[in-house]
Amino acid sequence: MSAPRRIGVVGHPRYAQFVEALARLVALARREGAELYFEDQLLEEQAGGRCLTPDVVPSLDLLLTLGGDGTLLRGARIVAHERIPVLGINLGHLGFLTSAAPEEMERALGMWFAGEFSLDERMALSVTFSLPDGTDGGGYLALNDAVLHKGGAARVIRLAVRASGEEVGTYSADGIILSTPTGSTAYSLSAGGPIVSPSVHCIVATPICPHTLGVRPLVLPAEALVTVEVLSPTEELVLTIDGQEHERLQPGASIFVCRAPDPVRLVRFAGQTFFSTLRRKLNWGDLEERDRNPVIP
Repeated sequence: MSAPRRIGVVGHPRYAQFVEALARLVALARREGAELYFEDQLLEEQAGGRCLTPDVVPSLDLLLTLGGDGTLLRGARIVAHERIPVLGINLGHLGFLTSAAPEEMERALGMWFAGEFSLDERMALSVTFSLPDGTDGGGYLALNDAVLHKGGAARVIRLAVRASGEEVGTYSADGIILSTPTGSTAYSLSAGGPIVSPSVHCIVATPICPHTLGVRPLVLPAEALVTVEVLSPTEELVLTIDGQEHERLQPGASIFVCRAPDPVRLVRFAGQTFFSTLRRKLNWGDLEERDRNPVIP
C-alpha cells in the first residue's frame, strides 16, 4: 500500500471564497486519503490540522496555495529549496501565476493525483546584502523581483550598478528593480521593462523613473552577479523582496543578486502556456484572441 500524498497548504484567509475553498479541499483530501499540512495562520481556520513546519517541507508532494499571486509567491519561497511543486488556486483578481480558478480546484487536484500535469520550472533569484561596514547582512530568495527603493520622501537616489564586476553605470533614479523572467510581467513591466518568456533565463535590471533618458532597462545573463551599491550619502533605502519582505539599508550598503541554485516548480495543465496566459490575463493580442480558452481545458 502506497504512502498517502502529503500536501502543504498556504492561504490568505481574507479572500471571500477562502473558507468555502478550504472546506472543499479538506473534503477532497479525505476522499483521496491525502494528508494536509497547514501554515500557522491557517490552523485557526482548520482546528486540529497538522502544522506545516520546516521539517515537514522536504516530505511534501505538493504545496497548494489558496489566494492570489502574492500567496503563491510566499508559498514558493517556503518550498523552493526542496523543489516541491506549487499549485496555485486563484481566489484573487489577476492570478497570473496561479493554475486554476476556485471552481476548478477539484478538477485540478484530480488531474494532479492522476499525474496529468507538467512542471514549469521558473528561475529564481538569490538576493543578499552587505552592511555599510562590509559585513554580511543576510539573504532572501525571490521568484519575482528584488527592488531597491527610497524610504520616506520621494527623492532621487544614486546607485552604482555592476554586472560580474564590470561597471554598468551610475543610476540617478527612484530605485532599481532586478527581476526574473517571471517578474518581468510584474513591477518591472509597469516601470517600462520588457516582457521576457520564462524559458529565457536572464536578470532584468529596470530603473524606476530614471532622471536620465539614456538609462533604460537592461537584460543581463542569468549567470551574472549584479551588484548595486548605495551612493547617496544620507538617504535610507529599502530592499523589498517579491513585494512582501523588506530590509532597511543605510548609505554604503550593497545588494548582490544572482541566479538561485534551485528553480521554482509550478504545476501546469494541458494548454496552459506563458503566451496563452498573456492573452487571457493581460489582454495581449487582438480582441478576438482574448478569453478564447478556459483556465483548464
